[in-house]
Amino acid sequence: MFDPVIAPSGTLLGLLQRGRGDGTLHALTAPRAEALAALNHCVLRDPRHDWQVENRSLYYARLFLDLSGELDEIEAHLFDADDVLDTEESRTGLALAVLGHLASYGRRDALELLRRYAACGANWAWALDELALRDDDAGLRALAAPVLARFPADPEGEAELAVVVRDSFEPRPWRLWADDPRESIGTRVRAAQEAGSFDRWQRQMRPSGPRPGWSVRAVFEWAQQGIERGAALHVPAARCLTAVAGPEDRPEIIEAARTGDDGARCTALRYLADSQDSDVLDLIEAAQASASRLVVDAAVDAFERMRSIAAVERARGWVHRPDALGEAAGRVLACRGGASDRELVLGALREAVRGDGPDAPTLWTLVDGAGRLGIANAAPVLRHVYRETASSHLRGRAARALAATDPSFPAGFAVECLWDCEETTREVAARHAETGDARVVDQLRRLAADPAEEAEVQTAVRSRIGPDASAV
Repeated sequence: MFDPVIAPSGTLLGLLQRGRGDGTLHALTAPRAEALAALNHCVLRDPRHDWQVENRSLYYARLFLDLSGELDEIEAHLFDADDVLDTEESRTGLALAVLGHLASYGRRDALELLRRYAACGANWAWALDELALRDDDAGLRALAAPVLARFPADPEGEAELAVVVRDSFEPRPWRLWADDPRESIGTRVRAAQEAGSFDRWQRQMRPSGPRPGWSVRAVFEWAQQGIERGAALHVPAARCLTAVAGPEDRPEIIEAARTGDDGARCTALRYLADSQDSDVLDLIEAAQASASRLVVDAAVDAFERMRSIAAVERARGWVHRPDALGEAAGRVLACRGGASDRELVLGALREAVRGDGPDAPTLWTLVDGAGRLGIANAAPVLRHVYRETASSHLRGRAARALAATDPSFPAGFAVECLWDCEETTREVAARHAETGDARVVDQLRRLAADPAEEAEVQTAVRSRIGPDASAV
């Protein structure tokens, strides 16, 4: 999947793509045709950089309800010829998830569309999972025949069916189908369930990787073999090293961390960092001169895992370095530094935004650190990150940091956060938004009554309005 093109944050499309609460508020005041066009653009062209962790479906479904949106464009997208050519889940996953939420709100057209797609669409498993949560038993039983018809009644087809049943996210349809009296349905599904259970047992009985009886050298060789196969194994190798290494092996491990091949060096650095070895910080610094990006990254990761006072003190000296170790030092201070490190963390935050923009990966930790340390001077940078980032998770972190640093947050961004796409951001807003705004009161009541809302959000809402919503 290509990275999505995100519109400017000041446009309706840009706000909706980011999942900001202001996107909903602007859409409800914009011409309906314009709002629906922007909404359909988002649903049919997933704007998330990481579609597996960022939330948008409930956000878009609620806006569909508020706009009384039709599903014609979603239907055309699902049943387009591209559905046969492009079977990636990312092409249709968001649309199917939106339909699932609409079905839970009582939209019969969304439920029927999910059923049709589960019967003949390429991403049928996702549609089936949505139906498993919302459809009745009769609706699910009617899908048994078309779904099982996808798997030929030969050894290969049965093996494929067993894998699908074993790995299914929602087991409810398969359990219903296992009770079907028809041999072509019930017998096949029960056989697939048994085969999947046996396969899982076999995998558990065949663990891979080194055994505690291995030598230190064997663990290093295993890690290097993984790199040669394209698999980085230094993290599990370091855990194995903990089982096989004794005090007499320290010189060999130190030497491997200094001059070993990539597998041995990465493994040794990770092991020494986890055991808080007295020489590891010098070895991590020396690793930054390595020509291997794998070694550099492993050294940085090992450093960030350290919790010692010595690591924090070294971070204060490294934070001004113009390399990956300098960035890591800023993150270490953000996580474990004290009040005296506020200016260093603020400097790292400003430099990250200036150098890599509002979506820099390092910002996640630095934004958290600004909130943890209560850096009031960070509020302007945090507001910029909040407005501009395309990541709804990072925006949520910025909101939490603003709640701790910006006195204007309750009357400002906290209000729009009540409509945000991320439940954790709505929870922050529910705890901080000023109720002098009538929109805040109405939205708090809506969230409290919405069965699709997360329990944590509703708990936060009730902490503001009490057991009786009319008490606001």
